[in-house]
Amino acid sequence: MVYLAGAGPGDPDLLTLRAVKLLQTADVILPDDLVSDDVLALASPTAEIIPVGKRCGQPRITQAEIHALMLEHATAGRSVLRLKSGDPLIFGRAGEEIAALREANIPFEIVPGITTAFAVAASLQTPLTDRSAASKLILATAHHAAGKLELTPKWTGTFPEDATLVIYMPGRHFRSLADDLIASGIASGTPCVAVSKATTAEEHVYATTLDQIDDEAVGAAPVILLIGRAIQPR
Repeated sequence: MVYLAGAGPGDPDLLTLRAVKLLQTADVILPDDLVSDDVLALASPTAEIIPVGKRCGQPRITQAEIHALMLEHATAGRSVLRLKSGDPLIFGRAGEEIAALREANIPFEIVPGITTAFAVAASLQTPLTDRSAASKLILATAHHAAGKLELTPKWTGTFPEDATLVIYMPGRHFRSLADDLIASGIASGTPCVAVSKATTAEEHVYATTLDQIDDEAVGAAPVILLIGRAIQPR
């Protein structure tokens, strides 16, 4: 059996009870790089932990190799916990792993986790949606392509004013990203918050506006960026 489970944003107190139980009972744990040491400390002392993280475009292991590890241990009769930061179904390549498991006829279960956007909003005590400011929530990711930072997915026309935009994995060129967003129609004075190492002891919060964002003021990776009129951190 393979469990695709969310480890939450880093703070072990934000794990689901189901995820804790799996950590304590799994024979093999395959964690991403962003799964915190505090979370892995809850694992059974007899569990085999095999890190399978891929960070900053420099993978130590391919996706195909991750699939092979899941299949190898599951077919050997072991309980496999594939542990992903946040929620496994949000920017976690879960679709590829689900397809590999289905093709091999390996039974699996998906265990949701708290995605970083929701944890950050709670920490900042700010809503992501608001009846007077934001009736839409857009989750996106930024990536480097051909040397240029692009926003994915793209939208056509003017970006809706009544939306909160959350960008996972925004890279390090925040000024360029902000300029692109302003060019797409987002007001230059729109509030934004960059949160580094969310929910950990090293959390760093940088609140500003799109036209004032400074690359040097943003904390170390991993970073998540929240943008919108509803974002009003305490």
